[in-house]
Amino acid sequence: MAVQAARSLYDAKGIDVVILDVGEHTLIADFFVIASGSNPRHVQALADRVVYSEDIARKPMHVEGYGLGHWVLLDYGDVVVHVFREEERDFYGLERLWGDAPQVRLEETGHSGDADAEAGDQK
Repeated sequence: MAVQAARSLYDAKGIDVVILDVGEHTLIADFFVIASGSNPRHVQALADRVVYSEDIARKPMHVEGYGLGHWVLLDYGDVVVHVFREEERDFYGLERLWGDAPQVRLEETGHSGDADAEAGDQK
């Protein structure tokens, strides 16, 4: 599910899409998917792209922050999707906070095969 969410964000022009494998570091989730949008509308559109993706059968258990569009959190239980405005992402620095977690980046080439191989076939 993490890879499908990341692909949806990438396809919608999400900025710097990353998957963090946090399962060994926390009980909160197995994976965080993180992406940035350039403005609140873009952040909301990115979140919508994940929620309404035909590739993701589940709906989030909880959505937080959609109204303001600065940081939208989509909680799927085992996967948590964070979509930030670039300013908020820099400020909160989840990649720094979870720096010990293995990180998988989706390259701009659109080839996410490496992400599939490293992240495995997440739920």
